[in-house]
Amino acid sequence: MDQIFLLFTVFSPIIGAIVALIASRSNVLQRWIGLLSSVVALMFATLVLRANWVEGIQVYRMGGWSPPYGIVLVADMLSSMFGFMAASVMVAGFLYAFSSHDYAVKSKAFFPLFLTMETGLLGAFYTGDIFTFFVFIELLVLSSVGLTAMSDNRLGVEAAMKYLFINGMGSMFLLMGIGALYTSYGTLNMADIAVSIQLGGRVLMATLAMVALTCSFMLKSAIFPFHFWQPDFHTTAPTPVSAMLSSVIVKIGIYGLIRLVTLLFIEEGTLIRMALGWLGVISIFLGSLSALRTYNGKRLLAFSTSAQIGYVLLGIGWNTPTALAAAILFAFNHAFVKSAMLMLYGVVASRNQAKTVDFEYIVGMGHALPPYVRWVYLLGGMALAGLPPMNGFIAKVFLAQSGLEVGTWWMVGLMIGASLLTSLYVFNSWQLVFLQEPNDHTAPLKDPAQFDSPLAPTLLIAVALMMGIFASPIIDWSMRVVEQISEPNHYIQAVPLAQERLLMLERYAPES
Repeated sequence: MDQIFLLFTVFSPIIGAIVALIASRSNVLQRWIGLLSSVVALMFATLVLRANWVEGIQVYRMGGWSPPYGIVLVADMLSSMFGFMAASVMVAGFLYAFSSHDYAVKSKAFFPLFLTMETGLLGAFYTGDIFTFFVFIELLVLSSVGLTAMSDNRLGVEAAMKYLFINGMGSMFLLMGIGALYTSYGTLNMADIAVSIQLGGRVLMATLAMVALTCSFMLKSAIFPFHFWQPDFHTTAPTPVSAMLSSVIVKIGIYGLIRLVTLLFIEEGTLIRMALGWLGVISIFLGSLSALRTYNGKRLLAFSTSAQIGYVLLGIGWNTPTALAAAILFAFNHAFVKSAMLMLYGVVASRNQAKTVDFEYIVGMGHALPPYVRWVYLLGGMALAGLPPMNGFIAKVFLAQSGLEVGTWWMVGLMIGASLLTSLYVFNSWQLVFLQEPNDHTAPLKDPAQFDSPLAPTLLIAVALMMGIFASPIIDWSMRVVEQISEPNHYIQAVPLAQERLLMLERYAPES
């Protein structure tokens, strides 16, 4: 039976976007529509996750058409967890935007575009069709470009154009890979492609598709050497947007890479994982060292994202059950913590007249904020550094354990060393903003009634703290994800017609 909750999860934000456009005369009404639409999407994402845990993989055939002729939405544990993660953080993003005083947020197009961006994000996680995956990503990219272009920052249009051109390159790689797969196997359904690759052999075009898709996903997640675009774009975007870009939207590439090595190109996965492991080490140190030397709070967190994604790549590269569970934990935890930290810098920016988070101008700015904000920031920094009792500590323990299991003790040592770098730049920034006294360069303060509310980041850090103290449920979910994706036939057999095609190909496949 088709799971209708899947359809509602993906398309409730776009329905909200249409309603928000109709209500464009009232910005307050648009804010309520945006927040309520995101809450509805989260409710349905929760139902999909629960159904997946209780009943197994959930499927919805668009228009009643069975694949490979029709588009199908598929929610296994991987997509269900990523979808739930994205929907949860998006609610916090709308909650922050609800109280934001940025001029961009007052635009008639802001909330419709923000909801459209959420539709693209959720659709990319839940679709079982690789071309529809491309369509949802393009919807996400175009919405992000529009939101960045309307930023209060005078460099917003320039950053949006850079993002458009650079992600256009990623989209070109993705489309080339999709075209090569379709040319090779005559299907766009991911389960069907997986069956064809398993039983139909590996042709040259399929190998080219693997390379193109890998490059595309690396660019989408700003993985070295495709990391160069991220700091400028994430620093310039409006705070609610940058908080989503640097926390959940970069997970699109991670999700794609996991699908690549666990479903589509399993035999070639060893080579891909080895490359990802080395790139993970480079990303960890390059991101950490860049964050240590940067001049701006949002840039610090953008570089930190490159480093944190590096830890996820290590987990994928080591490919033990513990390592993959650690990668899932890292991706999940990072989404909550990084979005909260960026929102906190947005709160700092909203409190000064220059609307800046350049460290030179926000020295001691934390004294003008509610006292608890400094402790929220400290807990978020501890989560990024992987210190107890935060959720990041659990993920790093799992990752270190898996590194020792595969015998790469020297990589574990490097990982711990990079964690010290993370602690250094996080605590330096905390001390600079919240402990030092304002000096002659500190930007003048704005009216207290006009600064953004710290409620959303506080709630996110509280969730991160709870996931650290009561870690068993999230660990169980992550292990369930690993158990499911480690056997690709679970995904294949859940998709209608994929079983029939599997039997047909087994019948006519030449004997080896």
